[in-house]
Amino acid sequence: MTTAVTISDRAARRIGEILKGEGLGAMLRISVEGGGCSGFQYKFDIDRDRTDDDLVIEQDNAVVLVDSASQPFLAGSQVDFVDDLIGASFRVNNPNATASCGCGTSFSI
Repeated sequence: MTTAVTISDRAARRIGEILKGEGLGAMLRISVEGGGCSGFQYKFDIDRDRTDDDLVIEQDNAVVLVDSASQPFLAGSQVDFVDDLIGASFRVNNPNATASCGCGTSFSI
């Protein structure tokens, strides 16, 4: 059984702001790809098409899609939004990651 991916309130607010500027039907797609300095990396894209096997997370004005191939890598993760001295970004708190790079955009399992 796959544990759900969750979105923090901060991330939902920021995603909602971004999607509002993208027009009707825009959704944020989060996926996992091979690459990065640790083996896998997170990818964030604006998408207008969802597939039948997408995990759909709706919170406030945020709609987030996760494709079926990425779901096992993201199971139990929380997507957060941080705005600190080094910049603003989405951060995936992934319990499956055994290591990650310094900037947090790539990970290994």
